[in-house]
Amino acid sequence: MVRASPELLAISRRWFSTIEHKRLKELKNFVSARAYVRFLGSAEAENWSSADINQAIGTYFDVIPEGSTFIEENSEAFEDGSVGWSFLTHAIQFPMATRPPVVYRTTLIFAPEEGQWKIVHRHGSIPVANSDSLGLEVVSLTALIEAARDSYVHDQTEGLASVVFTDIVGSARMAEVLGDRLWSATMEDHFAMLRVHIERADGKLVKSMGDGTLSRFASARQALRAAKAMQTAVSEDADGPDLLLRVGVHTGDVVKSKDDFFGTVVNKAARLMSLAGPGQITVSDATRVMVSASTEFQFVDPVTVPLKGLEGDHLVHRLEWQS
Repeated sequence: MVRASPELLAISRRWFSTIEHKRLKELKNFVSARAYVRFLGSAEAENWSSADINQAIGTYFDVIPEGSTFIEENSEAFEDGSVGWSFLTHAIQFPMATRPPVVYRTTLIFAPEEGQWKIVHRHGSIPVANSDSLGLEVVSLTALIEAARDSYVHDQTEGLASVVFTDIVGSARMAEVLGDRLWSATMEDHFAMLRVHIERADGKLVKSMGDGTLSRFASARQALRAAKAMQTAVSEDADGPDLLLRVGVHTGDVVKSKDDFFGTVVNKAARLMSLAGPGQITVSDATRVMVSASTEFQFVDPVTVPLKGLEGDHLVHRLEWQS
């Protein structure tokens, strides 16, 4: 059964941290020494398959200038039995100030060897428009996606809901310190604890992603109660490492397909979460208005900000949760 893999996401992030901080001799520890390993780069000739790749991998990345910064834009990892995979997108900022960041996409495929996940396939690419690389626009995949959406449109439902996103601040560094297995166990316990408070507020944990969660509630009041309860539970948890949670909450119309949720409300809740600091809950004005007649919730620090990917400026608030 395919499931999200905090362990492989942590390994993938350590891989990039090792490259960024030029600890290149350590890279061989990530890669299998088997003959079936394949390494694909962004250049035409960068296609290798050899048992010696793990010995040469450090030299390959040594061309990246000292002081370059890897800014993670997207990441996900999954596993299914004896195979795992991750996909990450970074904006690489080189130290030359006049050069814009380079977007780089990487896929890593893992297999277990002697009780440890090892990279058996790596593919890196720089996105280029099809019109530039092929001289034409490839539309067939777009058509297939649209056709697939049309095929299950009857399963979709719309309605008003409050959406809550969470994630852990500084998770990449913490995963590196704890080690992959302990971090994976920590995430399992963390998700189980959040689920308790989500369901106690009559919500539904839609999915977990890396070190974050997406949950849905029928009312703003339920969502805010759950957000406060989750922050309290994480701050008072004495059994595991000290985690710092950030939370975003937004209310609006969502679209449900199968067991997942989509729509602008979901995107905005994710953006609000990214605005929150460690131990904070950021709430949209739409959600605040829903509970404005109640004295149960205290909102502070209203500010109008742009949100990436969304038009206009947005009024947001911070929800107090500590008594």
